Amino acid sequence: MTPDAFNGVVQAAETGLSPFLLASGFVVGTLISEDLTCITAGLLVAHGAIGFVPAMLATLAGIFVGDVLLYLAGWYFGPWVLRSRFSRRLIKPQRIEASEEWFQRRGPVVILISRFVPGSRLPVYVASGMLRLPLRRVAPYFALAGVLWTPALVGLATVIGEHAIDYLHAYGRATRWAVAALALAIWFAVRLVMPLCSSRGRRLLLGRFKRICRWEFWPMWAVYPPVIAYLGYLACKFRSLTVFTAANPGIPAGGFIGEPKADILGRLTHAGGAVACFRLIVPDGGPGAMMAKFQAARGDLGLAYPVVLKPDAGQRGEGVAIVRTDAQAAAYFGRKPGRTLLQAYAPGQEFGVFYYRYPHEPHGHIYSVTEKRIPFVVGDGRRKLADLILRDDRAVCMAEFYLNRNRERLDVVIPDGEAVPLADIGNHCRGAVFLNGDWVVTPAFEAEIDRISRGFEGFFFGRYDIRTPDVAAMQQGRDFKIVELNGVTSEATHIYDPGHSIWYAYGVLMRQWRIAFEIGAQNRARGAPCVSALALWRMVRTFKRAPEVG
Repeated sequence: MTPDAFNGVVQAAETGLSPFLLASGFVVGTLISEDLTCITAGLLVAHGAIGFVPAMLATLAGIFVGDVLLYLAGWYFGPWVLRSRFSRRLIKPQRIEASEEWFQRRGPVVILISRFVPGSRLPVYVASGMLRLPLRRVAPYFALAGVLWTPALVGLATVIGEHAIDYLHAYGRATRWAVAALALAIWFAVRLVMPLCSSRGRRLLLGRFKRICRWEFWPMWAVYPPVIAYLGYLACKFRSLTVFTAANPGIPAGGFIGEPKADILGRLTHAGGAVACFRLIVPDGGPGAMMAKFQAARGDLGLAYPVVLKPDAGQRGEGVAIVRTDAQAAAYFGRKPGRTLLQAYAPGQEFGVFYYRYPHEPHGHIYSVTEKRIPFVVGDGRRKLADLILRDDRAVCMAEFYLNRNRERLDVVIPDGEAVPLADIGNHCRGAVFLNGDWVVTPAFEAEIDRISRGFEGFFFGRYDIRTPDVAAMQQGRDFKIVELNGVTSEATHIYDPGHSIWYAYGVLMRQWRIAFEIGAQNRARGAPCVSALALWRMVRTFKRAPEVG
């Protein structure tokens, strides 16, 4: 409930709003925010607008109804819940899977626990419906959890608010805003104090704090405003908002978004065996048909497990999976992905190599190299994997991701000296550590990357993702595999090295975009077309509506 809404309720209560209408409002309010509605109810009890018992019963009824609705959502709309983009923002598929496993091990008692663990109630209750647990079996747990939680929270708000509201009445019209602020303060306190009651909660809070302090973990909307402002300057300078889309005439829109990976890899004609072998699987029928195509393609390419499956048009590692069994492949296709790339798994160390060449230049340049490391923790023979993750200085920053990914082993005590990898994909948002890899650049390696790039007609600017089992051999220009080539929106990802400041990153990104605009302008002068801003916007909208793989 917002401060304005709270003020309206208080004002209505002061003018004689009936307790029945207030109680009805609490029932509806719990469907929006349970905790804040309970706190608001307690403050209104302290305000004298309604009695404690009817306020508590109304919020309890609303909470129970909301819990049953979550259960029914999981029962009837489970597959849609996992596929919907809006729902995926509220309920992470990993949380659903973790909740399912938790149910299988410990039964409905987890419903009681989830009520007191922030962030777990929503996926747990939806998972109870998806697992088709009988409502008559779980409903008593819903009710018991509400009975334990609701009176405590409403009572806490009543006790705190009773004295606070008497004091605030002295300030006249400011009372309602102050009480609304008090409600929000109590809500935040509850969310903060509960995690502090356990070691795990304290470490997770510490991880969130460290993510705020370390810019490499900031979301894009927090990092990119200065870069976007600089793009506005470049657009004015080059008299075009989208001239950068001509930086790579051989890739749709220069590789701004949704570029087809299979087509790009297929056009690296001078790479030869340096491209990891692949095959595009086009949806035609249901998951069974795609699985059959996958098996046929794997046989044609002679690929043994593990193999890599990824969307043909994906961004930031989304939907990339290392598949090791038929069951994992069937599960992947069971989520009904779109056009999917089957690719040989390339073992070894991974690097991101950013390359550019001006059209008038005979040879190009390596702008950036990123060394991608898979993080790991080392066992000591005493602590469980969950404890090792939470106690690691960097792993705690992404603890929720690592705990979800390794949930099957969290309760296992790791033997002394055993290293446990926490991720498997060389992507920063999937848990990999990015370091400055300029040390691998040699004249031979740069010459080989330039030779491969010049063989791709219409390519001038982008980043290769490369894996190699032998870094020394790669430095000599051999024994590496290209697993992906990204276009104009590629980042020089070495900026995410923990040793680099945000100001260093801004300098690298702004120079990178200046080069993209300059190359685009030169290609435009040579007759290459630019994608209009409207067409670019439509491409973005189309891509965002495309099917996902979690």
